[in-house]
Amino acid sequence: MIHLKNLSKTYSTEEVETTAVNDISLEVKEGEFLAIMGPSGCGKSTLLNIIGLLDSFDTGSYSFLEKEMFGLKERDRAMFRKQNIGFVFQNFNLIDELSVYENIELPLVYNKIGKADRKIRVEEAMERLNISHRSKHYPQQLSGGQQQRVAVARALVNRPRLILADEPTGNLDSKNGNEVLELMTELNTQGATIIMVTHSSYDAGFSSKIITLRDGIIVGEKVNQRQIEII
Repeated sequence: MIHLKNLSKTYSTEEVETTAVNDISLEVKEGEFLAIMGPSGCGKSTLLNIIGLLDSFDTGSYSFLEKEMFGLKERDRAMFRKQNIGFVFQNFNLIDELSVYENIELPLVYNKIGKADRKIRVEEAMERLNISHRSKHYPQQLSGGQQQRVAVARALVNRPRLILADEPTGNLDSKNGNEVLELMTELNTQGATIIMVTHSSYDAGFSSKIITLRDGIIVGEKVNQRQIEII
């Protein structure tokens, strides 16, 4: 599904040049749940942003669904991103002025999906995440765990091929964090492909494979037995 080959990304200022991603080669298969770990500043979020087509890269190759991403125009990247990728962020990124229903519906509006189809998809997503009873509530009326469920529903509503999660439990207590991790595990067993950035070895334990970054380089890769046991 995803093939990275000799991928590099460097940020430059007048005083310093920093290589955030350094000659990374990686394959992510469809249906995989990959965790990316490493210390702060190791390149985890940069790599996730490149995979999510939110950031460009300098050298190497990135193939997604057999389509090369290098040199793609921003308009084409945005369209490909909207059609194929769902995002879950640490800070939820919900819009306070919109209801739960409207927050989940927003990606469908951007993709110009018809109103009737939007209603079906939003209701399916809310039911799947067990938040239908909160459809008219606003984000500030929800717990952190409920807000993250809304964020996951929003990520799923476009039926993406790939879900990218950046520290999805970072602002949650252990109980709500566990609920989100169990939910992502369930989505993965149903066929969703997930890439999650995390500092937590506990959170990474829910994945099927873990890669470890240091100084922009992959320094470790292992299959995670715990996920197999959950399934």
